[in-house]
Amino acid sequence: MKKNNQLIFCPLGGSGEIGMNMNLFAFGNDDAQKWLMVDIGVTFADDTLPGIDLIYPDPGFILDKKDDLLGIILTHAHEDHIGAIAHIWPQLKCKIFATPFTAVLIKEKFKEKKIEISNYLKIVDLNGTVKLDPFVVEFVTLTHSILEPNGLCIKTPVGTVLHTGDWKCDPNPLIGNTVNEKKLKEIGEQGVLAMICDSTNVFSPGRAGSELDVRESLLKIMSKKSKRIIVTSFASNVARMETIFYCAKNTGRQISLVGRSMHRIYKAARQCGYLKNVIDPVDPRDVKNISREKIVYLCTGSQGEPMGAMMRIANYVHPDVIMEENDTVIFSSKIIPGNEKKLYKLHNQLVKNGIEVVSEENEFVHVSGHPNQEDLRDMYNWVKPKSVIPVHGEHRHMAEHINFAKEMQVPYPVQVENGDIVQIFPGNEPKVIDKAPSGKLYVDGNISVGEDSQSIRERKNLANNGYLEVTIVINNKGKLIKKPIISYKGLPVENEKDEFVYDIEDEVEKISKTFSLNNAKQEKNLIEALKISCRKLIKEKTGKKPYTNINLVRI
Repeated sequence: MKKNNQLIFCPLGGSGEIGMNMNLFAFGNDDAQKWLMVDIGVTFADDTLPGIDLIYPDPGFILDKKDDLLGIILTHAHEDHIGAIAHIWPQLKCKIFATPFTAVLIKEKFKEKKIEISNYLKIVDLNGTVKLDPFVVEFVTLTHSILEPNGLCIKTPVGTVLHTGDWKCDPNPLIGNTVNEKKLKEIGEQGVLAMICDSTNVFSPGRAGSELDVRESLLKIMSKKSKRIIVTSFASNVARMETIFYCAKNTGRQISLVGRSMHRIYKAARQCGYLKNVIDPVDPRDVKNISREKIVYLCTGSQGEPMGAMMRIANYVHPDVIMEENDTVIFSSKIIPGNEKKLYKLHNQLVKNGIEVVSEENEFVHVSGHPNQEDLRDMYNWVKPKSVIPVHGEHRHMAEHINFAKEMQVPYPVQVENGDIVQIFPGNEPKVIDKAPSGKLYVDGNISVGEDSQSIRERKNLANNGYLEVTIVINNKGKLIKKPIISYKGLPVENEKDEFVYDIEDEVEKISKTFSLNNAKQEKNLIEALKISCRKLIKEKTGKKPYTNINLVRI
C-alpha cells in the first residue's frame, strides 16, 4: 500500500439542510483514486420557487470523476435518499446497489423515465456485503420509518467508516428486523475511524419511540369513533400502513387506500413479501356500498400538499371519497417544519366543516424515524468511533451533535457542510482539507436548471410584479401607424383600466417620436427606451415594476 493513499469523505447534499442527501467516499492517491456515492436524494421546493417541485444536489464534482465512480449505494428508499437517481444516473451510468424493497421502487422510477436499468441495478441481501475494490461495504440492518433501512460499514485498506444512514432504535418495529446490535458491536470492537451519523433529532431527549406504541394508541382512538375515519400518513411508512390495516380489522371496518403513492408502496411491499397477513383493501370506487361507520380510508397528503389526496378530500373535489359532519381525520405524521402554515389552514378548514381532527398536537399518533439522544447514546456506546462527522441536519443540528459527541468523549468530532472534503486518513485527526464545488439544481418542468436560472428569476419577477406587453406598428420616421396594442397581467389597476391604458399609449407615442429608425441599432434602442419608460410610469402609478416585453412591427 502506497504511503500517500487518502481516505476521503465529501457530502454534496444533506449537510446544512434536512433533505437531498448525497455523500461521497474516496480512497487512493493522486494517480488512482476510486469513489463511492452513498444516496442520491431530493428535497421539495417551497412557495419561494414558483413552478419548482424538486431540488437536488449539483453532481458536477463527481461527474468529472465518473470513470472512477465504482457505484451508487442506497441506504433506504425515502425520496431524500433516492429521489434524484433518475435525474443524475443517466450522466453517470454506474452500478446501483440496493436491498430488495428499495430496488423495486428504483425500478419504477426508471420505468417512468423509460430507462432500462436492470443491467446496472444490483440487489443486495439484508446484512449482505458488496466488494468494490478497494472498498468492502457491509449492509447493517437498522430500524427507521421505512422498510429495509441500512447502515453501511465501509471497510478500506486503512480502516473502517460507519455510515449510519437514517435510523433509530425501535425494539418493536412491527415490520422488518430490529437493529442489528450484535453486528454494530462487532464493528465497534474492530475499530471505527469515523462514524457519519444522522443528526435530525439531536435536540430531542429520551427515545424516538416504537411503532408498536403508536399501534396501541391508534387502536384506542379508532375504537371510540362511530363515523367515517380518514387517516393520512407518509405512504413510505409501511409499518404505519400495516397498523391502519390492523386497526381497521380490529374495529370491524374495511380499509381503502387513496392516493398514487399509497398504492405504489403497498404494491412494492407485497412484492417483497411484506403485508401478507392483512385484510384486502377495497377499491375507493366501491366504497359507496359500505356504510360510513364500517370504513377507514388511508390516504396521502399528510403535509397538506395541494394535490395530495387529503387536500382534495377536504376541498370536496375527490372523485371517490366524501366527508360528512362528525367524521374523523387522523394525521398520523409529524408536522414537518415549514409546513405549519398550510397544515393549520387545512386543520381549520376541516374543523369549520364539523370534522374532528386528531394530530400529534392532541393525541399520540406518530413516532419519528430518527434517533433521539438516548438512541444516539446507544449507537455511540456500540460503535465507539474515533471520530464523528454529523450529517442529515441543518447547521444548528450538526453543531449540537458535535457537542453531544464531545459529551460522549469522542476524540475528534468534525463539523462539515456541503462541499467540505474531509481527510479521514492519514493523520490521527480527521480534518477538512479542501472544498468541492457544491450547489443545487432545480427540476423545472422536466429540465434541470441552476440556482441562478433565468427562467426562475423571470417567474419570480412575474409573480411579484406582474407582466406588461406592448406591441407597436411603426414607420421609419418613428410615427405610430395605429394605436399600441397593450396587454397586462397581475397589475393592480382594476378600477382605472382605461386611464392606465391611455397613459401608456401616450408614453409610447411620446418616446417613439424621438427615434428615427434608420438602422437595427436604433430599433434596439427604441425597444429599450420604451421598456424603461413604461416600467417607470407603472412604478409611479402602482408601485410595481412589471416584467415588460416590447414587440416592434415595422412598416
